[in-house]
Amino acid sequence: MIELPEGLLAWKGAAVAVWLAAFFLAERLRPAAPLPVAAGRPLNRLARNGLLWGINTLLSPLVVLPVTVWAAGHGLDWRPAWWDGPAALLLDLLVLDGLIYWWHRANHVVPFLWRFHEVHHLDATLDTTTALRFHFGEVLLSAGARAAVIVLLDVPLLSVVVFETVVLVATIFHHSNLALPPRLERALARVVVTPSIHWVHHHARRRDTDSNYATVLSLWDPLFASRSATPRRPAMAIGVEGRGEEPLAQLLLHPLYRGGAAARRPLPGRRAR
Repeated sequence: MIELPEGLLAWKGAAVAVWLAAFFLAERLRPAAPLPVAAGRPLNRLARNGLLWGINTLLSPLVVLPVTVWAAGHGLDWRPAWWDGPAALLLDLLVLDGLIYWWHRANHVVPFLWRFHEVHHLDATLDTTTALRFHFGEVLLSAGARAAVIVLLDVPLLSVVVFETVVLVATIFHHSNLALPPRLERALARVVVTPSIHWVHHHARRRDTDSNYATVLSLWDPLFASRSATPRRPAMAIGVEGRGEEPLAQLLLHPLYRGGAAARRPLPGRRAR
């Protein structure tokens, strides 16, 4: 198994912080969609998203990282020789990206999981801070699911850390409100998830919200028939159909309310795969 290089976690944190700051600034200099201008709303929203991120930042060293390290140290040790060492890293990333597609899809299909994930979707504006806005319950559930995958597939800790870094970078990118040159975005969308793809996932229309689940590579949605044909528009309504944004205290308690989860029955003509 590959040992985790010393200082990699610190480098990961620094790289993601620089990436976040760069896109946060760039999307305000060249936004693809209008940003909210109502008095007080932008600051309230940023504070709300920042506090949710802060809670999860505290949870990471206390729960998420220890659980991940434990899982990596208790893998089933079944991997053949060809699936070990540095060359296997790319295969690990591909497998983990495919699995996170199904985990994300499950968060939309399973009512219990949607109670937590809906907090992410209730943001009525989309930008880099939305990429950090998750209920702490979803973070803990994701950590548990990831730990099970790490144990079952005997995933090395290095592969997990590299993949989590790639996921953070990709998530900040495809949630961003940065206006990209159309030709560049079309070219990128053939390989990775871009804002033009993921913004449709945040469209406040149920049929679009339940589509475009991919995180890093864009191939998964066409492969599993979950790509929406809806084009991204600057005036596209963002959020959850029939629901509005909530104050921070209500967002923290949101999973306790059954209304949003109970309403998520399969769409007509669509079934979970």
